[in-house]
Amino acid sequence: MPDHAIAAEGLRKRYGGSSGHQALDGLDLAVPTGMVYGLLGPNGAGKTTAVRALATLMRLDSGRAVVCGHDVTREPELVRASIGLTGQYAAVDEQLTGRQNLVMFGRLFKLGPRAARRRADELLERFDLTAAAGRGAGQYSGGMRRRLDLAASLIRTPEVLFLDEPTTGLDPRSRNQVWDAVRSLVAGGTTVLLTTQYLEEADQLAERIAVIDGGRVVAEGTPDTLKGLIGGDRVEVVVRHRGQLAAVAELVARVGEGHPPETDPDTRRVSVAVRDRVAALTEVVRALHDAGIGVEDIGTRRPTLDEAFLHLTGERSAPRAEVAA
Repeated sequence: MPDHAIAAEGLRKRYGGSSGHQALDGLDLAVPTGMVYGLLGPNGAGKTTAVRALATLMRLDSGRAVVCGHDVTREPELVRASIGLTGQYAAVDEQLTGRQNLVMFGRLFKLGPRAARRRADELLERFDLTAAAGRGAGQYSGGMRRRLDLAASLIRTPEVLFLDEPTTGLDPRSRNQVWDAVRSLVAGGTTVLLTTQYLEEADQLAERIAVIDGGRVVAEGTPDTLKGLIGGDRVEVVVRHRGQLAAVAELVARVGEGHPPETDPDTRRVSVAVRDRVAALTEVVRALHDAGIGVEDIGTRRPTLDEAFLHLTGERSAPRAEVAA
């Protein structure tokens, strides 16, 4: 697949022998070139195993994968020369300054002393770390360390960058800084394969998302496509008293076009999927008025990615749905 930076078919990996955990169970993946592609799934779904296998850090039991045109099993050296990898935790030396870290990585990648210093300065400027270049990395904030880690993975500009939960543990401000850095990478031509525990992160960054469960892809598409799997727009009503839920649900059901309304006693909320949100909202408002039922709130909204995720995988071990400000 020449238009794909990553193509994988039937990837299988089991830990602990025949009775162990099946981490990958026939995983298929096709990542187009030049975008952020998200891998989303519950804890233990196989996201990190997939990244490690595609980055040649782990041998597969079976299946075939091609990264940047190179087979990960037969041509691991060529794959490694074409990719970058940032794991879940920043791999920088906190005893060294930011500049020293990048120069060290440059030397490890066989750049000469002058070329390593020049590349370090380019990356410090690119990731807005020039002012902190002479400070020890141990004094950096979490977001600054993550940006330094990203910079280190780009000493040699990779065709594909694997980001395995790059913002885990970061505060919202630091997370936004990393998001900006990722967008900049893609604008420069790098393909990014992103695994994340944050639904909002996948929604914000990824052009396409594969939802993994049980070591295989259970759904794939754009964020809007995945949201559409659970229906279109919804009309929501928040009642003033729980005792009104049944009466409001009966009224709301009229606009559901065959979809039964959902009620949540804890939030005093009634909602239903509708085809025409404006017409449905108008009808519900009129019906509530005619019935003399006052409500606390009413409106329409579109499905969220976390709702799509729960629909596809169930509620166990759901990723965090934190919204970064």
